[in-house]
Amino acid sequence: MEPWSNYFIATAGGAAALAGLIFVSVSLNLKKILSMKQLPGRALGSLLLLINILITGSFCLVPGITLFWLGVEIMACGGIVWVLNTRMDVRMFRDIEAEYRPHYLQNLIFTQVAVLPYLTGGIFLLSGSITGLYWLVPGITLSFIKSLLDAWVLLVEINR
Repeated sequence: MEPWSNYFIATAGGAAALAGLIFVSVSLNLKKILSMKQLPGRALGSLLLLINILITGSFCLVPGITLFWLGVEIMACGGIVWVLNTRMDVRMFRDIEAEYRPHYLQNLIFTQVAVLPYLTGGIFLLSGSITGLYWLVPGITLSFIKSLLDAWVLLVEINR
């Protein structure tokens, strides 16, 4: 795990900073966000993705952790984030007007693609394979991209 420590330190720190950005964007635009039914869920979904990166990175930095227990922790955290985000995304998709559904379907799919690598990585780690760490990389990268896009919507696009 030692060769991975700098990566997980960097991603956990970046996730913490970006979670702060989401909080700032929500506080600056709270009235507008609350006036649009889908935006509070989108903000929470982004926070969940970033917190997942932060917690996963922290798990990976625990000294002496076995791959099995790391897999258990990553699968548990990733599973919770997957269930919560999927429920919110499906609810948003159902509630949105038909003309906006393609956009919300893209949002739902993007979230799935960002979270499922955590579950895959967890399965590999459970079986004792270090390959699971390599599966975390696309999950973390896509979670960052998805959260940045959501932060942009919450901070900039909402004011157009």
